[in-house]
Amino acid sequence: MSADDKGGQGGLFSRFLATVEWLGNLLPHPVTLFALLSLFIVVLSGILGYFDIAVADPRPVGAKGREEDGMIEVISLMSAEGLQRIVTGLVTNFTGFAPLGTVLVALLGVSVAEHSGLLSAAMRALVMNASKRAVTFAIVFAGIISNTASELGYVVLIPLAAMIFHSLGRHPLAGLAAAFAGVSAGYSANLLLGTVDPLLSGITEAAAHMIDPDYMVGPEVNWYFMFISTFVVAIMGALVTEKVVEPRLGKFDPADASIDLGKQSMDAPTELEKKGLRWAGISFVIVCAVLALTVVPENGILRHPETGEVAGSPFLKGIVAFIFITFAIPGFVYGKVTKSMNNDKDVIDAMSKSMGAMGLYITLVFFAAQFVAFFKWTNLGTVLAVKGAALLQAAGLDGPAVFILFILMCGVVNLSLGSASAQWAVTAPIFVPMLMLIGYAPEVIQAAYRIGDSVTNVIAPMMSYFGLILAMAARYKKDLGMGTLIAMMLPYSMVFIVGWTILFYIWVFLLGMPVGPGAATYYQP
Repeated sequence: MSADDKGGQGGLFSRFLATVEWLGNLLPHPVTLFALLSLFIVVLSGILGYFDIAVADPRPVGAKGREEDGMIEVISLMSAEGLQRIVTGLVTNFTGFAPLGTVLVALLGVSVAEHSGLLSAAMRALVMNASKRAVTFAIVFAGIISNTASELGYVVLIPLAAMIFHSLGRHPLAGLAAAFAGVSAGYSANLLLGTVDPLLSGITEAAAHMIDPDYMVGPEVNWYFMFISTFVVAIMGALVTEKVVEPRLGKFDPADASIDLGKQSMDAPTELEKKGLRWAGISFVIVCAVLALTVVPENGILRHPETGEVAGSPFLKGIVAFIFITFAIPGFVYGKVTKSMNNDKDVIDAMSKSMGAMGLYITLVFFAAQFVAFFKWTNLGTVLAVKGAALLQAAGLDGPAVFILFILMCGVVNLSLGSASAQWAVTAPIFVPMLMLIGYAPEVIQAAYRIGDSVTNVIAPMMSYFGLILAMAARYKKDLGMGTLIAMMLPYSMVFIVGWTILFYIWVFLLGMPVGPGAATYYQP
């Protein structure tokens, strides 16, 4: 066995991992990072404004937001007017930041389903009822759909998967790896809309406004692509587990474990929990049926009042409300049946607990909102986008192949900046306008970003749950080091980034399919 296999203490790959970790450790906390970036934007705008830096506006004459002289100038915030704008806009930048309200509202509904025990029971039922031949696929698949409440996937599903593999006579680390791949490398895929959808779409919309102030990006805009991605990523994860990871791990030796494996247990859903799942499923179907009545008929009350179409309808604009409903009602029904929730107080307590855990997110949003607002006010994002778009066109990189480079770039950045929202808040104001200017719609740009942001999570030491997974893995191999874990997960990243990118290219450019309801592929000013 090589040094890399024994904890990554030597070799080129280990030196690469050490470099990634060192670079990641140089970055400050995301909150501090956004505060520093906001300050940097203020200073940079002052310098560029002093030298009257400007570019020709590529938008047609008469377009909203286009100046009469057809130029986009860098506006300095290092001035009396700039200081006044910063001071007066500090609160409204925060309260008007699109992801803030949408994420919190969606989370209120998810919290009911999580704290009632519905999500945990559903995952256990899905995985533990699978046949031995299908168990690998079921574990990766369950990991992907657990992303509606990602912490539950990390805390419940990953240790459960290791226990299931061990009970089947398979290597427990292979089960852990399969679940980790689904939960983390398949982060953006899902059958249902979750809290990540409004989070990213809000940032995308704010970035798109640099080019088109009226452009709207709803939480549902990537749903079609992420729905089909769920099955493709699950199949890829299962194949990597069975063809690469598990054979490389070999036969499990219980002597390598750091715990007494005889004491492990993860119960299947009880009869009461199964009853709760049945009634929760019935309530979910009823809720979906009622919602369907508002959009399926041609005269549906939630269709677009003027065109009668679903695109741009109140239904899609209010999708966050329906995320809330479709999680909260089945969650409460499950809780009522299983006695984990008895009244409105229990529901309110569940919501309060989740809101209480959002303190760091709200703090992060405050500073991220300032950064995004400053970037927009100064026109730096637009100027950079125009210059970047011209550079891409001059280099002949204005075709679909540009997305390959974009996805790879996002994957590399993700190694050091693990938060999806933090990374997109930094990169969206640059790349969304840039790619819009060469003709691609924000919805497609966001879908490509989500691939790059997901696939390298499992090899990113800076990912918030990486230490937790390392501790879980050490239960089954007491001398396991970070290099071993990353080497075990690297095949997933490599296969996912290639396979998922190919799926994106086929879906969007060969088949011409939209990435979501009403989502455009190409941007027309």
